[in-house]
Amino acid sequence: MATVVVLWAGAKRVDAQLADQVPEVLEEVGVTEHLNAKLPLDLEFRDEDGNWVELGSFFGGERPVILTLNYYRCPMLCGLMLNGVVDGLGEMSWTPGAEFEIVTISINPLETPELARAKKQNYLKRLERPAAAKGWHFMTGRELEIKRLAETLGFSYTYDPVSQEYAHAATIFVCTPDGRVARYLYGIEYPAKRLKFALMEAAEGTIGSTLDQLILYCYHYDPTNRRYTPVALNIMRLGGGATALILGISLGIFWIREWRRKKRVEEQAA
Repeated sequence: MATVVVLWAGAKRVDAQLADQVPEVLEEVGVTEHLNAKLPLDLEFRDEDGNWVELGSFFGGERPVILTLNYYRCPMLCGLMLNGVVDGLGEMSWTPGAEFEIVTISINPLETPELARAKKQNYLKRLERPAAAKGWHFMTGRELEIKRLAETLGFSYTYDPVSQEYAHAATIFVCTPDGRVARYLYGIEYPAKRLKFALMEAAEGTIGSTLDQLILYCYHYDPTNRRYTPVALNIMRLGGGATALILGISLGIFWIREWRRKKRVEEQAA
């Protein structure tokens, strides 16, 4: 028992030391989930061609939208995140511009459309899907609009003048076709299944095959583990329904065969 107490006390001291060592700049960084929050669709950002467009132009009420906040001169994290998005998309049959949209917005108000266009070309080349060009938008904007969007999403970031870099969390946002926040996905890897389920949820069943919908019925998003996990009850229900359907079909075939057999016997007796 004494050993356990010592270890616990030691762990507490280590935690305290680590807390003291956390850079002050990181204390302002994090994510507070604002699920179902309505995005400020009236905000204007510049696309990769330098045109000012409203955020709402990407939310036409038809397709869900993956929204990412990054910056294009980020030396590491943003690249890892966007590479993770590309890797997940590469495993999907769905394409930006067809089943969904992607909007990537720089949190650095000093970055330019020319830089956004160069980054778009890089990631489209990596994706190897030319049709995605019309559905993945790389944007820049003014500080007030960027901050207003980030606040709506609960996305806290800060600029570190020492390193001359932005500190921010690794998070992407999946939004409904009408511009509401549906799901937060964390980390630098976004497996195809996770992306697909989140998009289907955001679209409220308007995209995906019947089989996709059945699979999604068997899974739910676990906010603790931040992933989709099987739902035993729904799987049992689906399995029970399938069993009943198979049994009904089998009995139907048996009854039809029996009816035909009896009919042939009656005809032969006549």
